[in-house]
Amino acid sequence: MYRNTLGYRWFSGFNTALLAAIAVLCILPLIHVAAVSFSSSSAAMANQVYFWPVGFSAEAYARTLANPLFLRSLLLSAERTVAGTALSMILAVSAAFVLSRSFAGRSFYSWFFVFTMLFNGGLIPTYLVVTKLELTNTLWALILPSAVNVYNTILMMQFFKAIPKELEEAAYIDGAGYMRSLTRIYLPLSLPSLATLSLFAMVWHWNSWFDGLIYMTDYRQYPLATFLQTIIQSGDMRNTNIDPSQLQILSERTVRSSQILIGALPILLVYPFFAAVFRARVDDGRR
Repeated sequence: MYRNTLGYRWFSGFNTALLAAIAVLCILPLIHVAAVSFSSSSAAMANQVYFWPVGFSAEAYARTLANPLFLRSLLLSAERTVAGTALSMILAVSAAFVLSRSFAGRSFYSWFFVFTMLFNGGLIPTYLVVTKLELTNTLWALILPSAVNVYNTILMMQFFKAIPKELEEAAYIDGAGYMRSLTRIYLPLSLPSLATLSLFAMVWHWNSWFDGLIYMTDYRQYPLATFLQTIIQSGDMRNTNIDPSQLQILSERTVRSSQILIGALPILLVYPFFAAVFRARVDDGRR
């Protein structure tokens, strides 16, 4: 009955308007970048482009997709994201399932994980370990140092602990072991949390640029985020494989905008998929 009150309707309307305004503010920069990338060089250099292309041109995308360095970095980021997310989730689920059990010393191991969130080895020791293991200029240098995400592990542990123990006990009576209980009971019931944490891991791996900058001495091994950082933030356009005379025609702004948009599209396309998985699981739970 409280949903029919005037106060609730005012509160709901205010929340809707506020969230809509925040969503518009978040999407406007992306629209501006897309408009600049499809605009002519003269309009982009003259700052005449706002939220609609001026002098429509797709030449910047043609040059960007013809750049072998950009395509190589895009492929490397895709490999890193897929492999890093899979490894991170496997380790997080395995550790969380063990820590959600009752056994002697569980509290010690749980606090051991929490301790690593508060105190870590630091950048220099981590860099020395990576270099001594000869992982520089390899994909493993981007994946292994961040393979165990303690925050995701703790979230999964709390989710596993919230699942009724009666389900697991019934599975044990039917002859199921720990692995079958994990794969047949816990993981299917944890799809919303798995989708959310997988999305966190994917976004982190896709957007991470600093580790590529320090672990990759060869710019041809840069992941996409590091590649974009070197040519956008540092203003270094030497790695774009574009003739300087063509830059006068294309404009650095249009080329950079096209690369930013192409780099952001994969994650933007993944979000609806994970949201659909989460919504479908919620709907199944309500039924």
